[in-house]
Amino acid sequence: MDIAHILAPVAAGAPGRLNPVKLFLDADIVVQGVIVGLVLASIWVWAIIVAFSLRMGGVRRRCDAYEEEFWNTHDFEAFHQRRGKGNVPSAKVAAAGLAEWRSSAKSKDGEGVRQRLAAAMNSQVAHESDQLADRLNFLATVGSVAPFVGLFGTVWGIMNSFFQIGQQQNSSLAVVAPGISEALFATAIGLFAAIPAVIAYTRFSHRVNSFEARLQRFADRFHSALSRQLES
Repeated sequence: MDIAHILAPVAAGAPGRLNPVKLFLDADIVVQGVIVGLVLASIWVWAIIVAFSLRMGGVRRRCDAYEEEFWNTHDFEAFHQRRGKGNVPSAKVAAAGLAEWRSSAKSKDGEGVRQRLAAAMNSQVAHESDQLADRLNFLATVGSVAPFVGLFGTVWGIMNSFFQIGQQQNSSLAVVAPGISEALFATAIGLFAAIPAVIAYTRFSHRVNSFEARLQRFADRFHSALSRQLES
């Protein structure tokens, strides 16, 4: 049979361009459910991307302002009482160090005090990093799972197309093509959700790691300053 005769029914009823809305409306209920879930996941991914970018920018600006003034003061305790309020990770690390410093004020074990100061500030650095990275796990989950969810929708849609072939006793492309198109649409949506999630997770994880290293440097420098006061 000439291929032109096979494709003729498809070409005659084919729309001028791909219509995602029509693909969704014509899809099987299972494929529709997969697509809706993936679209919602994609919306949440972009919400996290925007929120994290704004949050990270604000945190960096607050830390820059706090640390610049912090290292220009001679009385860390008084400065922290004046400027240590609010959501400033550097201030919280300094607060952890100062709290341990006050608790160990009467201790004569200098080395023990240094170790407790380092432990207190390192613990706070880890806590602040975990707080920043709290929602990034969702990006990793979507990036790894979404393609497989879309593939499930595609497999289901293709199975449904073959079922229609059996029901109608007709293997022409006019019967098969719409169902396969709807099925492949689920995979496309899965990739649409997964690709930004993977890129954002990789990029944001690097930013969190860089910020954690910055807080650690601040903690180390403050630990050195307190150690010098301890020696004097």
